[in-house]
Amino acid sequence: MNQGKYIFAQLTDFLPRRVFDNIVSRHDGNKKVRSFTCWNQMLCMIFGQLTARDSMRDLMLSLEAHQSKYYHLGLGASVTRTNLGKANRNRSYKIFEDFAYVMMDKARQSHYREDFEVKVDGNVYAFDSSTIDLCLSVFWWAEFRKHKGGIKLHTLYDLKTSIPTFVLITSAKVNDMNAMDYLHYESGSFYIFDRGYVDFDRLYRVNESEAWFVTRAKKNFKFRRMYSREVDKSTGVQCDQIGKLEGFYQQKDYPGKLRRIKYHDVELGRDFVFITNNMDLTAVEIALLYKKRWMVELFFKWIKQHLKVKNFWGTTINAVKIQLYCAIIAYCLVALIGYELKVERPIYEILQILSISLLDKTPIREILTNCDYKNVKELDYKQLKINWI
Repeated sequence: MNQGKYIFAQLTDFLPRRVFDNIVSRHDGNKKVRSFTCWNQMLCMIFGQLTARDSMRDLMLSLEAHQSKYYHLGLGASVTRTNLGKANRNRSYKIFEDFAYVMMDKARQSHYREDFEVKVDGNVYAFDSSTIDLCLSVFWWAEFRKHKGGIKLHTLYDLKTSIPTFVLITSAKVNDMNAMDYLHYESGSFYIFDRGYVDFDRLYRVNESEAWFVTRAKKNFKFRRMYSREVDKSTGVQCDQIGKLEGFYQQKDYPGKLRRIKYHDVELGRDFVFITNNMDLTAVEIALLYKKRWMVELFFKWIKQHLKVKNFWGTTINAVKIQLYCAIIAYCLVALIGYELKVERPIYEILQILSISLLDKTPIREILTNCDYKNVKELDYKQLKINWI
């Protein structure tokens, strides 16, 4: 079936073209477009992500060297720096945002893990943000500090599938807690936040949605104990208490009961205080859930190292958002291909192989399974020393 097809063309077969076309129609993305369509635009951006191009000039030089292959790669007949730059500047980023969510859903359905360490019925999410620094003189709209620009990538990360489920791009000036207002909580699922998200009014919305949260207490946390549970201190649990918040405004924001767990980590030699609205899991399981929050930090580190989310090919906010959403699409595409083809490799290894093979005509399954590359850069999760902060 793939005889004579370039590997890049084989990759794009995994993208739901009909769904994308429906999204484009909904946003009038191809209105008054003669040749360089939204589909061509997205494929150019994905090609740049998979081959790690540093700039628009770098991307166009690599494409122009293979101009005779444009048709077979699906890039269209009129790929120029002007056309791509104009499309990124003028076409709505909402097209690529909507399609990114489609790809995230497909990747999550294929990557669901039954062997998650903490046995819980619902999904387990970690919510965090990462700041991407920008040059203020170039990205004038991204004002952050007096002489510094930046944007924030707010991400809800599914810990059972290692796939993001929600991505919000804002100015770096936006407080992390404000991004919680965009979340829709699933009943029975767990949401893990670091202590920068401790806002009891917003946390009570999680409770009212019949979902669970786990977070760390701030130093000024005031808690009135009602009763304590028996604990086995050999497990690291120092106390497990049920109670309510102290203070008029705190009680007004969160009138329900809370659970306070003090846990001592032997490896780090530190004490951690967790708060949650879940009364059923053991204290050790609550501590382990929070420990899993570090996976979202690894995700941010991974995409910053292996995809182009720090060097941008356009200067407008629309172009920046299109590039970031195309990076998410590329990540989900690689994850989806790894699952569909039953490739027993980390996502980075698959990306590493594809990045130097996009213009080969080998069947993609063969190039991903019949080689013996040894990856020396990828993080070994088992040997990684977990940082709780």
